[in-house]
Amino acid sequence: MSTAVTVIIILVVILVIIALVAMSAYNGFVKSRNLIQESWRQIDVELNRRYELIPNLVETVRAYAAHERNTLEDITRLRSQAQQLSQAEGALPSQQRADVEEALSGAVRNLIVSVEAYPDLKSNANFLELQRQLAETEDRIAAGRRFYNANVRGYNTKVESVPTNIVANLFHFQKATYFEVNDPSVRQAPNVSFGEIAYRGDPAQPGLPPAAPNQAVQYDTPGSDALPDPQQQGQPQAQRQPQQPTYQPPSGPGSYPPPSRGAPPSPGGYEPPRS
Repeated sequence: MSTAVTVIIILVVILVIIALVAMSAYNGFVKSRNLIQESWRQIDVELNRRYELIPNLVETVRAYAAHERNTLEDITRLRSQAQQLSQAEGALPSQQRADVEEALSGAVRNLIVSVEAYPDLKSNANFLELQRQLAETEDRIAAGRRFYNANVRGYNTKVESVPTNIVANLFHFQKATYFEVNDPSVRQAPNVSFGEIAYRGDPAQPGLPPAAPNQAVQYDTPGSDALPDPQQQGQPQAQRQPQQPTYQPPSGPGSYPPPSRGAPPSPGGYEPPRS
């Protein structure tokens, strides 16, 4: 009798421990799920804020930069698509919306970079204010995304770990979706071209001979101690001016020889008067 009671007590204790573990795991799942939903609501607020700023930005750019029509149309299309997905989804985002939101962010960055080619638009006060607000919104979205993905990582780890995965399967706790981009085309950096501004050289004219390559500068021999002349190094070898010889007095007959110091005057030569 006492053995059966002991076994029953042990079984009851084990069941209580299992129940407590399951209850703790369930409460942890609920807490993590609510934390994920709360962090996503913060991102959703900033996304809606961006939806409100984009039309004003598009209209401001349209008035100054009519050539950016394709970029403006892409931004308007992505904004409408993102709004439709936000209204059709539940408490958590889908991978499709994450891709659309990232594509919208890339299109806005592309437009901001393209504005560098329009000085009048860059000096517009309304555009500068919209640009500042969009930059702050993008920073808050990035910070909220990091917080949301960190919560998703902890939640998904519990779903896949033992023994909490048993509770997840019993109560149908599914893995959450990261707010990130898996499409390689969306991850690619936007290609912005302002035209051929830099000088690339004159094109080769047909029928003309190619230009001769630059001749290497010939310096003096290594055994020479003379320093190179910068004015002569930039000239071709054939155009260098020869150095002029130093003056040599004539030594032929009839020339005047220079008097030597301390030598006696020659006979018949001029003598100065003596005092």
